[in-house]
Amino acid sequence: MPPVAETVLDEVEAEGGEDAGPGPRTGAPARRGARAAGAAALLTAVLFCLATALSRSHPFGPVTRNVVDLGQQYLPYHAYWRSFLRGETHGDAFLNWNSGFGANFLGDIGTYLSSPVDLLVVFFPADRIELALYVVTAVKITAAGAAAALLLLRLRPGPWPVAAALGTAYALSGWTFNFGSTVPMWLDGLVAFPLLCLVGEWARTGRRPVLGPLVVALAWIANFYTAYMATLGAAVVLAVRLLTAEETATVRRRLAGALRAARSVLVGVGLAAPLVAVVFLGTKTADPTPEVTFAPAAWTDVLARFLPATASTASPALFIGTPALLLALTLPFNRAVAPRVRAALTAAVVLVTLSLQWEPTHLLWHAGASPNGVPYRQAFVLCGLLLIAAWFSVAGGVPRPAALLAGGALLGGLAWAARGSVDIDRWTFPASGAAALLALIAALLALAAARREPPGAVGGNHRDSTGTTPEDPIGGDRENSTATARQDSTGTAPEAPSGGDRRGLTAAARQDSARTALKAPARPARLLPLLAVLLLVAAQAGEAAVTGKRIEEQQRAEVAWSPRTGPWHEAAAREVARADAWPRHRTDPGEVPGGNDVLLVGGQGADYYSSLTSETTSRTLVSLGFGAYAKGRHPVTLDNPVTDALFSIGTRMRSEPAEPVRQDAPPRATVTATTVPVPPLVTVRPSARPAGPSGDSAFARQERLLGASVYELPAPRRTGRALAAHCPAGSEVWFWAPEYRGTATLAGQRPVRFDGKPPAVSAAMGALGTVPASGEVRIALAPEGRARLPREPVGCLVRARLDAAVDRLTATGATRVRTTGHTVTAALPPGSTGVAVLAVPRISGWSCAAGDADLRPARAYEGLVAVPLDGRADTVHCSFRPPGLRLGGAVGAAALLALAATGVLHRRRSRG
Repeated sequence: MPPVAETVLDEVEAEGGEDAGPGPRTGAPARRGARAAGAAALLTAVLFCLATALSRSHPFGPVTRNVVDLGQQYLPYHAYWRSFLRGETHGDAFLNWNSGFGANFLGDIGTYLSSPVDLLVVFFPADRIELALYVVTAVKITAAGAAAALLLLRLRPGPWPVAAALGTAYALSGWTFNFGSTVPMWLDGLVAFPLLCLVGEWARTGRRPVLGPLVVALAWIANFYTAYMATLGAAVVLAVRLLTAEETATVRRRLAGALRAARSVLVGVGLAAPLVAVVFLGTKTADPTPEVTFAPAAWTDVLARFLPATASTASPALFIGTPALLLALTLPFNRAVAPRVRAALTAAVVLVTLSLQWEPTHLLWHAGASPNGVPYRQAFVLCGLLLIAAWFSVAGGVPRPAALLAGGALLGGLAWAARGSVDIDRWTFPASGAAALLALIAALLALAAARREPPGAVGGNHRDSTGTTPEDPIGGDRENSTATARQDSTGTAPEAPSGGDRRGLTAAARQDSARTALKAPARPARLLPLLAVLLLVAAQAGEAAVTGKRIEEQQRAEVAWSPRTGPWHEAAAREVARADAWPRHRTDPGEVPGGNDVLLVGGQGADYYSSLTSETTSRTLVSLGFGAYAKGRHPVTLDNPVTDALFSIGTRMRSEPAEPVRQDAPPRATVTATTVPVPPLVTVRPSARPAGPSGDSAFARQERLLGASVYELPAPRRTGRALAAHCPAGSEVWFWAPEYRGTATLAGQRPVRFDGKPPAVSAAMGALGTVPASGEVRIALAPEGRARLPREPVGCLVRARLDAAVDRLTATGATRVRTTGHTVTAALPPGSTGVAVLAVPRISGWSCAAGDADLRPARAYEGLVAVPLDGRADTVHCSFRPPGLRLGGAVGAAALLALAATGVLHRRRSRG
């Protein structure tokens, strides 16, 4: 940035700084910033909605947007968040009673719901939750565009319409369409990157020492995962600025700026610690996923991702628009930019690009662990760096033809090298070519406009629409700035007065010269820059719309999807609300399309899909015969009378679909509720050690937890693809094979589908039918691949035994159960001994006590919460507190004190 422009901007900003109290900044820079941010926000919102409409996706079309985890995780979480904010849930901010039979909700808030934008869902009706989530997504993307435009003008004054166009390019990058729009919480990192770069600018210039940490805290609270990546990216930008900006030309000033930035980050992260610590410790107890070894994408595919309409989860999404990319590629050749700025920014872009492909830096970007799924989640940072490079190249005026030709040659070479990539779409080269053509015309118009400027307007006081000299060496020293400012747009000095004596001008001549310099250019000269900007915006906008359309269409065709919410979900929600009897017993909504069913339609069940699903929850439920997806982090409901008794599921919903689930229509089904007697939520076992059959099958584990033998476990004879066994007539045949994929058919019954696929999917046990009067059990297997069966794959449930066990547990269990947001209190029959068992997985954070004793960490009984009884207590009390809350609170309090001290010291120093 030219030193004079930088000084003026700082002075104007200081008028509205912290010391001046709240209120907007005044002056031309503030007005340009507001225009750029507003224009970027409007353009971003319109283009994002246009891309959705072109792909015929909801809410502008009939087709679902709910691909992969958007429908299975984020939509249900936002539905529950809406209910929570309106006070309609049984749990509180600590505990979610609905999911996984009791889950750590504060950790899930910090992972999925802590962005301030997510609060918007409270203003939408329950049956418009998809629209609410779309609005949340659009607002975040829009905010990213506005923040990026503001950052660009703060880094270097320039034409605000171009800053708006580049801000929109950042917000609607390939990363946004490919990943961010379907993982809404990652979008908080997209917003955070430009904001954290602004924090770096404040730290570099010694300004806003209180607001900076608050911005950092907000970013880390909104989504600490992508905020961490954005912080690393902002550190790269700060390093470039410290090395190139005039204000930090000495080592001492650079060190001071770096230390101030570090202080802002440390205090800000400390302020976010109460939430970040809970999430961090939640990841430590979450069900572990298989270790992933990073495999870098082929460079052909990496280069292809700079182009429009490309989509893949195996390579970095780097599309920013052909015009913006062309401008970024001109920077190394743009002699109007100071050499050290060109070198530093170019090196930063190249090094960050290489860091995406090298495993040690890949691990650094992802906090030490290679993620399952998308391996290039940090790519939005590189998109931002590319747009900063583009801005520095164009802010002082359109690059010279030589720079444009060199950048165009690089762009052509990139496209040629990427032509064989599997990620290239049929729209890629037509869209890129059209955008490049429009960008070329825009550049020619801008260059023509520069040549038509009247000679009197190019003297030492001439400025472009931003108040800067077009040919100012960006980041150069004062001597070079002044020398260049004396040149006109062609690089030649203005004509001297006759006689060569410049000082011989009369006062009248000087006034005439001033009037000539201020005279408005002719109408054609005014129209050409406007046409150039319009063509630039059209090129960026067209590519963005096409890219968004094609990525959505490719995702729906290639990845898993869930249907839109509709009559099926509404019917299930009505039935659950009518039958809900918590905490007398649980109400399980059964299976509805999507995932996290209990968050979407209500009730209390096993279904729970979260990155923080506890290993205890996952292993306990899978060992009892429940199914699980996502490598164990998504246990699902199990319609089994024994597990219903174990977890006090008194009412269960069952749905009969009216038609196959489709992408372009809301699902419909008939939902019925069935209520049966079950033991209470808290029961009593006579011994702390479970009694029952030995063995590690799900049938044996159910019996040990129940305290009764309710299955006949025959030793089946396997002949080829058939199993034969003998069971009591009238008993129910259950098949359990977690790794089995295919169908199993009891003779005379319909085939039952099992979807085991280790390690990703564990198949739930399933009922095959009733044993005939002969007692002969014949099961035909139709496996897909090798049939992997456990030692005891078949169990025959005798209902009379189960009914007796339920009656016994009910008689000796709690006589009254009361729950609050995160506590349970149960009244027990007098003289109860043994162990009280709460039908909740014993995840970290539970503390319990019998009678008036102090709370202590809860015991475990076959994976459930347990409290020892000695016969003297007639009540038990349990409470849940998220692990890490106390530690995070202490760190947050210390950070708050540090922030207050920083503010006091800054105010005293300013007054002194």
